[in-house]
Amino acid sequence: MDTRSFLGLWQSHNPYRWSMEVTQSVATTGNFLFGGAGLGAAISAMEGTSGRETVWATAQYLSYAKPGEVMDIDVTLAVTGHQMTQARAVCHVGNREILTVNAALGDRPLDLRGQFEQMPDVPPPDRCPERPFRGPIDGTINDKLDQRLAKGRPFDELDGSHGDGQVMMWARIPDVIEGVDAAALAVLGDFVPMGVGQTLGVRGGGNSLDNTLRVVRLVPTQWVLLDIRVHAVERGFGHGLVHMFAEDGTLLATASQSCIVRFWKGEDAARLLPPTKGEPS
Repeated sequence: MDTRSFLGLWQSHNPYRWSMEVTQSVATTGNFLFGGAGLGAAISAMEGTSGRETVWATAQYLSYAKPGEVMDIDVTLAVTGHQMTQARAVCHVGNREILTVNAALGDRPLDLRGQFEQMPDVPPPDRCPERPFRGPIDGTINDKLDQRLAKGRPFDELDGSHGDGQVMMWARIPDVIEGVDAAALAVLGDFVPMGVGQTLGVRGGGNSLDNTLRVVRLVPTQWVLLDIRVHAVERGFGHGLVHMFAEDGTLLATASQSCIVRFWKGEDAARLLPPTKGEPS
């Protein structure tokens, strides 16, 4: 299975119109389309229409699509040159816009190259514990991903104490056996919200406001190391990025995000947050 089949994306008779049914397998436990899946579908549609590979793509999340709905993706090739295409994809359910994605696609044959961000030294996936979840994930996107924590805290250590801003996790999509592409990396790169909860030491995460994927180099790999860096949380929003490495250390891509910080349903925010200055502990 390739990533397009995993997402359930198909092209209509119009080469600029694509569609996907929002199924439970690409939805969160909150019962709405996983942001990375939405970005991945838009990227795959733009690549399919343009015939070129993604350099970067940035999504603005506007609304939610729920399982049972069909999301249409309208592609515009705004500028097409000899080596690059500037494109846009508007993803909508009926007249409700779900996300808008702008992208550059293409390839420039240039001998100059170099990787200056190095993969952290972490145990391999088979020596890392599975990421724990607080409730059932049956049939959701988390059920379709294999996730192994290389650096992170179990639930009983989420006590409101702040971490150092770094969370690391191996991840893969077992159903996608044809190698990682930009669409697969869009799915795997949507984990800054998880990193925010881990960094704050709270049982929560957030809803993505945006996601920008920058594709560096695609190489064969089964697992992808997500080196999640949370930069700051302020005014109720979290900001950070993810470096994505192949098993051989190749930097595949980066993904940067801002998110609305939220607690999991049923969690006591006051209990989990550390006291503010001047309040008793």
